[in-house]
Amino acid sequence: MKTGTVNLPLHGGRAPRWLFQRMVRLSREIARIIVYEYGTDEFLHRIADPYWFQAFSCVLGFDWHSSGTTTTTCGALKVAIDPEEMGIAVAGGKGRTSRKTPDEIRAISESDAFSLSGNTVDELVYSSRMSAKVDNTCVQDGYQLYHHCFVFTKKGEWAVVQQGMNEQDRYARRYHWLSSDALRFVCEPHLGICCDRVSAEGEVLDMTAEVSEETRKTSLDLVKDDPDHLMRYFRSDASQTTLFEFDAPNRSFSMPHHHPVLGCDIGKQGWKVLRNAYELQPDSYEELLSLVGMGPKKIRALALVSDLIYGTEPSWQDPATYSFAHGGKDGYPYPVDRDTYDQTIEVLRDAIEGAEIGREERYRAIRRLGEFV
Repeated sequence: MKTGTVNLPLHGGRAPRWLFQRMVRLSREIARIIVYEYGTDEFLHRIADPYWFQAFSCVLGFDWHSSGTTTTTCGALKVAIDPEEMGIAVAGGKGRTSRKTPDEIRAISESDAFSLSGNTVDELVYSSRMSAKVDNTCVQDGYQLYHHCFVFTKKGEWAVVQQGMNEQDRYARRYHWLSSDALRFVCEPHLGICCDRVSAEGEVLDMTAEVSEETRKTSLDLVKDDPDHLMRYFRSDASQTTLFEFDAPNRSFSMPHHHPVLGCDIGKQGWKVLRNAYELQPDSYEELLSLVGMGPKKIRALALVSDLIYGTEPSWQDPATYSFAHGGKDGYPYPVDRDTYDQTIEVLRDAIEGAEIGREERYRAIRRLGEFV
């Protein structure tokens, strides 16, 4: 289920130390209250909701509209959340840290705080890897992933917040995932895909769309049937994608000199990957996608051949309000009010630590916080 878009221009810089320390403390208290009142499943649902996540980052006071809200908010949560206390853990991060996610998942899962079974750990690692691969390979929208945050519980449930970069126009796109018993990695898996524009990237190859089901099936069949016969459909000059020049008023068109019809070049290594896939005979499109080396070029090539030969067709609320809670680092809508920020942290901490006074008293404490802000 896709839930909407948000503006995420790429901004440089980082949160100042005094602000990030407060973000960690405030995010810890908010997480503690949500887990205490509603449980860990609800916390995952909120993290996976792009609108709630954006509102949450606005409350924390970083750049309310930039890509930094993703990386900084996830970074604060990773420091703030104590797996032993809350039954939740955060792995991954930005750049090189994102590639350490599998090792972090295993280390936390095998700790005394979680003690998950080997099968559950393997499933978590697989989910982390496949969610990243789908958004980088199946959804070819011009955004290269550079941030991957994996949030999971001691029950084996999980949520993903990851972000890609479009270097051409300096914008970011954030992808949200949520685990479920009915999750299919290659068919409409997203809870939300967030970006500043819906279709400014032009044609987007989305092999996870429901209407791409036939293309997925045909792509799998093409690989399981000796892929050598596909070579004649591709040309090495992938930069020239126009098949012919068309003049509508005169009802005429001009053919090019080249013979191959599809502007894809998957290279010698690409053919080796397809040959390996043929020898393995994957049972499903998800298994095909999970194979090492099965990247964007191979997926797109298979989709194009499927479309060309067989006629299958691949598819192509206001969180900013919360920035008024404490202000923002860059002074929008006003500079961060440190006294108010600290007061928020203090009231929330008192509310959760005084849980023995009863639910109604806790609610009154939080309502007093709302009146104060």
